[in-house]
Amino acid sequence: MRLYDYLDKGASLGPAAPCLTMDGTSLSYGEVQELSYQVARALAKSGIGPGDKVAILSANNPIAFACVFGISRAGAVWCPVNPRNEAAENRDLLDGFDCSVLVFQRAFLPLVQRILPELPKLRLAVCLDDSLPEANSLAEWLAGVPAEPWQAEPVDDVAMLVGTGGTTGRPKGVMLTGRNLETMSAITLMAYPFEGRPVYLALAPLTHAAGVLCFPVLTLGGEIVVMPKPDLPAFLGLVERHRVTHTFLPPTLIYMLLAEESLPSTELSSLQCFWYGAAPMSATRLEEALERIGPVMAQLFGQSEAPMMIATMAPADHFHPDGSPAVERFASAGRPSPLIQVAIMADDGRLLDHGGRGEIVVRGSLVMAGYYGDPEATAAASAYGWHHTGDIGFLDDDNYLYIVDRAKDMIITGGFNVYSAEVEQTLMTYPAIQDCAVVGLPDDKWGERVTAVLQLHPGLTVSESEVRNYVKSRLGSVKTPKQVVVWTELPRSKVGKVLKAEVKAILLSSGTADR
Repeated sequence: MRLYDYLDKGASLGPAAPCLTMDGTSLSYGEVQELSYQVARALAKSGIGPGDKVAILSANNPIAFACVFGISRAGAVWCPVNPRNEAAENRDLLDGFDCSVLVFQRAFLPLVQRILPELPKLRLAVCLDDSLPEANSLAEWLAGVPAEPWQAEPVDDVAMLVGTGGTTGRPKGVMLTGRNLETMSAITLMAYPFEGRPVYLALAPLTHAAGVLCFPVLTLGGEIVVMPKPDLPAFLGLVERHRVTHTFLPPTLIYMLLAEESLPSTELSSLQCFWYGAAPMSATRLEEALERIGPVMAQLFGQSEAPMMIATMAPADHFHPDGSPAVERFASAGRPSPLIQVAIMADDGRLLDHGGRGEIVVRGSLVMAGYYGDPEATAAASAYGWHHTGDIGFLDDDNYLYIVDRAKDMIITGGFNVYSAEVEQTLMTYPAIQDCAVVGLPDDKWGERVTAVLQLHPGLTVSESEVRNYVKSRLGSVKTPKQVVVWTELPRSKVGKVLKAEVKAILLSSGTADR
């Protein structure tokens, strides 16, 4: 399937049904189809053909997302650009991916003005919501273009180019194919509950997980309710008003949602599936979410290179047959998905038995076609015939997958391996701690010392000795932080992940543990 096939499938179930909704206004499936025909024809008229790269720089916006289907109809490749990236990262992404077209919101004109002079390959810029000296408006660009069915044949199966982020240099371009997204959508539909026409609430960026989760929803003729920016009280109001059935949030926002005063009074009975992922979730906070939000929490584990569905844990999997919470599974990432293979690999390429700790590797039609223009990185990521995730984990006897750390985050202290994620999970069970990051800092005696940086619930305090004793009683002395620091806020990525590399850099550059 190509991206527009998901839209057309939903439209076949009723073109008048609401497709994309924001601020109380909806575009029907038929209207989104017509807009996609116009965008495809306008791209062809502008000399943009199959295989060309078209970037969209926008906050969550129905028109911007509707343009994705026009890009697909033109046989072109969609390049989602996160507006929260630094200007240099977006310049590197657009240039490195050979983008021919940039579609953007006027709100990001200062960013566009900064990077346009450094994008010689860009042939066309279109502003979604205004006419500017730098770009025609979308309305001007589409003027006179018929909204009649048309599509071009693609040159290959690449549907998306997704940037991995530029924190370790220029962003790599993950080539996701129609087959990848079809596999992801199939797993989603078979692994999670879908009853009737779904209503999916998208608060998280459509440039990331929230966007690709739209495709399986569209196949069922579902409605996608779009939030232009994070607003948790408004999020709860939309769940109640639109009778939302499916939604996705990263753990950080779920923690904040649990603290919302309006949560207890919000009607949540329509929810069938509340996905969480993109970062590990505290088992303690997950248990709280199941009690306060409902038995609808659903985990997914994936990465850009194998989108969303490496492992899944449906709402029912959070409970035993007798209805009691399966708390022993809450620290897992679920079971490997049915349409792919997941294994644990040693450094020498050997596959390990259940219980053995090593790198999580994946193969199957969920895995990317490779990194755009980077055969060396592609070869490294696919050594021994498996895609290497960079995560360290193990499979238990019930085939649940546990992620114990990122390979780069493992701490070696006194000759022992300490997995920071294990220490973080324990810290998150301490009542005063809202979030945390555990890193290794250079130490003359230990090689690295385990260091915990804590973000507390508002108004609460802790002492270093209390925290250390708490961890020591549960994990032993080797894994107990030798240094405990409290910060008001932890640095986070555009999608809410704690930036542990930045945490470590701040600690090292400051010369002290205070901030």
